[in-house]
This record gives sequence, structure tokens and C-alpha cells, in this order.
Amino acid sequence: MPNSIQAKLMLKCGYNLFNMPNKTILPPEFASAIGAENKEFAVKAEREKPIQKSIAMILFGSVWTAISGIAMFTGINQILKGEEISFKLNGSPAVASLDNLSALLMPGIMIGIFVLIGLGMLCFGIYSIFKKGGYFVGTKNRLVYYKNGNIKSMDWEQFNGNIEVRGNDQKGTIILQMRTGKIVHKKHGGERFVPDIVYITGIPNALTIEQICRKRIKENDPTPTQWKTI
Repeated sequence: MPNSIQAKLMLKCGYNLFNMPNKTILPPEFASAIGAENKEFAVKAEREKPIQKSIAMILFGSVWTAISGIAMFTGINQILKGEEISFKLNGSPAVASLDNLSALLMPGIMIGIFVLIGLGMLCFGIYSIFKKGGYFVGTKNRLVYYKNGNIKSMDWEQFNGNIEVRGNDQKGTIILQMRTGKIVHKKHGGERFVPDIVYITGIPNALTIEQICRKRIKENDPTPTQWKTI
């Protein structure tokens, strides 16, 4: 029987994932915070974000650092050879050489900042690969997250219902979009809304848990139903 059909039957019969043999043991302070609420699932995420996100950050940071570094190295190399560098500074032509290094001050600072930004993204991407995830517990009314003594509670109505699952039921990642987020201005005009994301990465029973999340989000959807008149 397909996993998705199994999940639906389990939900219909009121099956509680927390009663499965491979249940997750929660830290005492987290279990105490949940209290007597019925736990429909409890899992520990493998890492904080999907590894694809970390790899993308590493690649982007590497390219950014390389381009900035090459620009810096090229300029320094020309100066050390005794050559002049011509460029525009605040819209006006400028020339820098060993005898006139002051003109390089502002461009040098800007390129240095770009290099540091690239190195920062690169280091953060590498760090995020090894950053462990926290615990997630789903109840009838909310999704609760715990890591390093910090607890975050999110009511199901805070999610917009857009869910993505990567992997399979043995080990997968659930990506949930929230109603909150930020407005991003496009390069060529206009703007778009980018929702906040909750990642539950590298967990067992991913397809089954996704069905539970979808069911609870739908039940708690604050958007009024639109009735059509025939």
C-alpha cells in the first residue's frame, strides 16, 4: 500500500505517531512545556536547514569571494609592477599608482568589504552543514520547536498550507511556508512576498507527518470559505 494512502488511513483512524515503537525521547524541559497536550508526532531534525541550502550558500560565497579577490589581486599586482590604474571615482576619472595611492583608498575599502562578505557567506555555509536541528512536536493546535533551551510555539493557523516534502517516508524533509514573511523588491521593478520557512529536515515518517501537518493547517485555516452561488 502506498505511503500516502497509509498516512490517510492512519489519520482517519486517529493513529498517534508518538505511540510508534521508534518514538523520539524529548528533553525533560521540552516535554514539561508540552505538558498534557496530545503529541501527534515528535521528531528530532537531522540539521537546521536542508543540505542543499548550505551547498548553495557555499557555492555563492565561493564565487563572490573569487570575483572580489581577483579584482583586488589584479589591482595590487598592477600597482606593484609600477603601472597606473585608471578608474572612475564618484563619476570622475581617477588614476592611482605607487606615487598616488590615496586614490585607491575608497575603491580598496569597497573591494575589501565585498571580499569579507563573500568569506562570511562561505564560512556560514560550511558552518550550517554541521549545524544540528532541533526537536519538533505537533499537537492538535500547534507546532512546537525546541533547541538549546529555547522553545518556539507556532499555531497551525500561522501556516499558509503550502508544504513540500523531499525524500521519502524513511527519511525526508518537510518544508512549511508561513503567512508571515517579507517584501522583496525585484531588480526590474515590482515586488514579491517571500514567506518565512520552517524546515523539518532528515526525519523518519516524513510523508505521514506531512499529512498530519496538512490536516491540522486546513482545520485551523483562518481564511473564510468562499461559497459560490449557482
